[in-house]
Amino acid sequence: MTPDHPKINYGKTGILIVNLGTPDSTSWLDIRKYLKEFLSDRRVIEVNPLIWQVILNLFILTFRPSKTAKAYKEIWMEDKNMSPLRYFTERQAEKLSNKISNEDLIVDFAMRYGNPSIKSKIHGLQKKGCENLIILPLYPQYAAATTATVCDEVYRTLMKMRWQPNLKIIPHYESEPLYIEAIKNSILKKISEISWKPDLIIASYHGIPKKYFDKGDPYHCYCHKTTRLISEQYSDIEIKTTFQSRFGPQEWLQPYTDKAFEALPKEGKKNILVICPGFSSDCVETLEEISIQGKESFIKSGGKNFEMVPCLNDSEDHISLLKYGIPEFLVSKTQYYEVVFFLL
Repeated sequence: MTPDHPKINYGKTGILIVNLGTPDSTSWLDIRKYLKEFLSDRRVIEVNPLIWQVILNLFILTFRPSKTAKAYKEIWMEDKNMSPLRYFTERQAEKLSNKISNEDLIVDFAMRYGNPSIKSKIHGLQKKGCENLIILPLYPQYAAATTATVCDEVYRTLMKMRWQPNLKIIPHYESEPLYIEAIKNSILKKISEISWKPDLIIASYHGIPKKYFDKGDPYHCYCHKTTRLISEQYSDIEIKTTFQSRFGPQEWLQPYTDKAFEALPKEGKKNILVICPGFSSDCVETLEEISIQGKESFIKSGGKNFEMVPCLNDSEDHISLLKYGIPEFLVSKTQYYEVVFFLL
């Protein structure tokens, strides 16, 4: 390199963990902006875009922001002025970076919708010298509406880059042993904290429209696989899979979580524990939809005891999973040990 050549950072690897996203605040405008980006994604809403944009802009974005803002206000971390999902994703990146402790490996986080964007973080990592990029969507169970749309945004960013990094993407980790163990440990911890024995454990996953499954999306199968593996590790109490957060009039994956909460007390299941294995961080879907609305519905329907197990969040088990359990999914077996050696 000649003396007058501009300095170029190089030789580093970036790990970018990516979660769904969050509004910047609970204001109507910020909520609307977030919902517009999220609900405009054609991976999320598979409807003719010309028809959908009319429905979205004239109706949904007129009325839904107020309802969504109310839900976010219930769980917003006022002292930190951010949502729990944003807080825990930041903490995950920070703790993973500290655990790896390698100056040649840079850990950062991004959101698929909202801030910080995938585009801004990829460009930021490149400026820091990252020639290699590992993308970790924080969705244990692959779905086109989650993992695939993260990949889409990564590819769109790279398509406009003159100097592209080497890219590896972790597609799913629904059966990774450390993930299953972490979920089991979280169940055991919660059971040790309560004075009653659950009649049933509900494993509630975010739903998707049934037609997405019919078109070949593997998400449904991955969710049931996770529940089966957890049940094999913890068989003291029955674990039942349900699906939450449905949107619109079409049929989604069943059984529905909210309907299960209403029906279970009538079936004699009046003491339940709820886990949400598909969510890597607590968020509006777990803290408001399940812990507040779900509990209220269950008790109103005749239930007695209801507790939700926190998501893995920034727990030690979760950070260990990200450090030790993930590399196996990055590359082929012939390359695996090279990656593990580098990370350690």
